[in-house]
Amino acid sequence: MIYTVTCNPSLDYIVTVKDFEPGRTNRTESERILPGGKGINVSIMLRNLGIESTALGFTAGFTGAQIQSRIEQMGIRTEFIEAAEGFSRINLKIKNMEGTEINGRGPQIGEEKFQKLMGLLRKLGSGDYLVLAGSIPSSLPDTMYRDIIRELKPRGVRVIVDAEKDLLTNVLEYQPFLIKPNNHELGEIFGTTLMTREEAVPYARELRRRGAENVLVSMAGEGAVLAAADGNVYSAPAPRGTLINGVGAGDSMVAGFLAGWMEKKDCRHAFLMGLAAGSASAFSEDLATGEKVREVYRMMQEI
Repeated sequence: MIYTVTCNPSLDYIVTVKDFEPGRTNRTESERILPGGKGINVSIMLRNLGIESTALGFTAGFTGAQIQSRIEQMGIRTEFIEAAEGFSRINLKIKNMEGTEINGRGPQIGEEKFQKLMGLLRKLGSGDYLVLAGSIPSSLPDTMYRDIIRELKPRGVRVIVDAEKDLLTNVLEYQPFLIKPNNHELGEIFGTTLMTREEAVPYARELRRRGAENVLVSMAGEGAVLAAADGNVYSAPAPRGTLINGVGAGDSMVAGFLAGWMEKKDCRHAFLMGLAAGSASAFSEDLATGEKVREVYRMMQEI
């Protein structure tokens, strides 16, 4: 079974506003509300690819209840832990103003709730996969992901980490199954700028040397690189298509890699499935359908 953890999920309020003017009343032309968060996106994409998962994390208040309800309506199993105070985030995203977002803070999560999450995770064992994705509330220590993988590694749980800075580098000594930095995050770790796949390769290999089994580097329109557990490096450009929505493309890549790995236990196939899923979501209004992912995968095979 695959489990995903989203520590700070959100309701994403996605709007378009024509001729936005600061200091005046602006009205939306379109609006949607979707559950958000990196781990949740992974669970949704896995569902689209026909793979079951359980979404874990923390929720609070009326927004938390709505997040959980919407995910369950999609057919995804949840085991969220409810915080006693506050409410889960509402993130405002103005779609026709590229990069314009106002993200909420989310509730404070105390030690008691964290230990409750650990109690759920201690039920995992050999054959299970755990995805730790995204930021964590400021009330939790930045060693949280390391603490989780340190406890679960001896149980045979394969852990995937998609996070920034210390949250990512802290886990390397415990040999995570997969880490997925993007090129900017990878460059930040090493104090450099990485623009091409060739530039990313030695740094991906270095993170493998430090402990990660697989290092998958997403690079938007440049494609992706995988320093793989089989000792090979796989590199491919992004498939051709029209960028519609980049939100969730990296999360889709993680889900696609897992889906591909579970199908064939082959690093190259997992890599191409990851790239296909990430690209398919970038070419879609929302996270891509399984049919769209397979279409992009077939197109990549024909190149």
